Amino acid sequence: MLKALFGSEPRVKILNLLLLHPDTRYTLRQLSQTLNLTSVTLNRELENLQKSQLLKNIEEREGKTKVRLLAINQNFILYPEIRALFIKAQILSSQKFISGLQKTGHLKLLLMTGLFTNDAQAPTDILIVGHIKHSAFLKLIKDLEKDLGREINFTILSENEFNYRQEMMDIFLFNILGGKNLVLLDELGLNTKT
Repeated sequence: MLKALFGSEPRVKILNLLLLHPDTRYTLRQLSQTLNLTSVTLNRELENLQKSQLLKNIEEREGKTKVRLLAINQNFILYPEIRALFIKAQILSSQKFISGLQKTGHLKLLLMTGLFTNDAQAPTDILIVGHIKHSAFLKLIKDLEKDLGREINFTILSENEFNYRQEMMDIFLFNILGGKNLVLLDELGLNTKT
């Protein structure tokens, strides 16, 4: 969807990363590795974005070496609107994923965190409790990753494993449930438990 608006898939990948992490500064190498883009493609797209003044260059010194860092220009006049558009596109991609996911099996709990709540400390992006068809699920994840331009971390638990981990006060599960999250489906009654 955003590719049609912003001209190219690599440009959308760059903007998605920078807009969803506006306080992070990246070197060219970090951008290239994170987004899996060649240096030629990356430089071409960065040049186009810098003409619009949506990106800013920051030079820092590491010892005697100057390091070029890139970040989103939060003072750009359209920054709030463009960031909101990317967040909404992320939500639309997520909704398409959720609809597809509900057709792959029987879900008891679907919880989004991490990338979807802008919580970098979260141990996973998606927590699923229930039974799903793994091949269909992996295709949905690949499609979502392509739409968002990033890797998605997910955790799938059976209802028994979830209950056991909850009883044992598993730190992984505690961090997910106690952190920022969006509960999209809850047949386990998490919201009613104390």
